[in-house]
Amino acid sequence: MLARQFEAAIRLVHVVDDDQPRRLVDAGRDVASRLLRQMASTLRDVDGVACETRIILASPFVGIVQAVADTVPDLLVLGSHRRQVLRDVFVGTTAERTIRSVDCPVLMVNATPAGHYRHVLQTTDLSDPSRDGLQRFRALGVGEGARNSLLYLFDAPALRLAMVHTMPQDDQKKYLMDELTDAARELAAFSALAGLHDVRHLARYEATAAQHEILKVAEEEHADLIVLSTNGRGGIAKVLIGSVTERVLRNSYVDVLAVPLRRQR
Repeated sequence: MLARQFEAAIRLVHVVDDDQPRRLVDAGRDVASRLLRQMASTLRDVDGVACETRIILASPFVGIVQAVADTVPDLLVLGSHRRQVLRDVFVGTTAERTIRSVDCPVLMVNATPAGHYRHVLQTTDLSDPSRDGLQRFRALGVGEGARNSLLYLFDAPALRLAMVHTMPQDDQKKYLMDELTDAARELAAFSALAGLHDVRHLARYEATAAQHEILKVAEEEHADLIVLSTNGRGGIAKVLIGSVTERVLRNSYVDVLAVPLRRQR
């Protein structure tokens, strides 16, 4: 669907695990080649999308990274593991390691494609790398035509102190409202500087772990795509390549797009 939308070509890649007896490797390669040819034929003849195929003999992670290095795609698309019992293993190892290692944005498809994205939830920690990631996402055009929201999770340090129970409830509420006002102001300034003029601002208190808050907001806002910039210096993104990304990927029922930092050449 994205390829049709942007008149892009697709390269279908399947990695056959070569850490097994040669006869199994050869059999897996032959079956995969036949299935990929059938898929490519359907994409070309029915969907009108230019499509090539490639089989790589390697471990899944190494093979995917090799394909990205050879092809230099605008977008790498990964699907959930076809065996549900192995999905968490795939997300926690192959998918996350891939996101760590490639330069291009990575789209993890968790939901069954049913149409163009309607509501995109972008996330930020207000850092310069986060701004770069969001601008890279904007350049992809994937969010065009959809409603876009920008989420910033802010901290309220006084509410985490051991003696917070001594603070009257009214004072706690006032303190939180003041922090929310400051966070909303900072988010608006960041958005203007980044040139993100068509996004709705969402400043939320990080009351629980970041991944829980992201998924909670995505559900409340009926988002069908979550965008994570994976390399800020603080806030959410200081741990995005790690526990937050992995847990969002593992627990999200909607698609997740991770945008890496531009690496210096």
